[in-house]
Amino acid sequence: MTTSAPPYSRYVPADLSDEALVDRARVELLHSTVAYEELMRRYQRTVFNVCARYLGNERDADDVCQEVMLKVLHGLKQFEGKAKFKTWLYSITYNECITQYRKDKRRRRLYDALSLDPQEEAVPDPAPLDPGHASLDRVLIHVNPVDREILVLRFVAELEFQEIAQIMHLGLSATKMRYKRALEKLRNQLDNPF
Repeated sequence: MTTSAPPYSRYVPADLSDEALVDRARVELLHSTVAYEELMRRYQRTVFNVCARYLGNERDADDVCQEVMLKVLHGLKQFEGKAKFKTWLYSITYNECITQYRKDKRRRRLYDALSLDPQEEAVPDPAPLDPGHASLDRVLIHVNPVDREILVLRFVAELEFQEIAQIMHLGLSATKMRYKRALEKLRNQLDNPF
């Protein structure tokens, strides 16, 4: 960690790299959140899009984004910088999405056990944020979660395979193979819609 300027000196957060902002945030968090806020501003939209596409609805995505931001806020002091900040952030996002997905899955099983239709309980989700991605959103809902996670990390978060491998705790070749298979399934879904 190399922070040359004192935390109270003036700086333009948008001009700093992620690493410099992380260093600043770690020093400042007791009395200022300027650097942290800039980090979140940079990644908030992409984190939300990753969550929305993974979970299939914006309401849950918004909740998960809030959890991610809190985990980043509380975890910055322990962030060691062994990976890029972006990789660490998406690792937290990925884990929070999995947690939310499992909660939803348990809830759906409960509805089934009680013979309730979860569709009756659910409030319809608003339209996707970007009309250009509407078809991707529709297809991702029908792709299994294992395939969805790697496609979302690659297409929405725009991560490299090595970063995805770190996040998913897989080897690089296993990550590439899963991606290739998921992409083939996605193509089949697009070729043979519903």
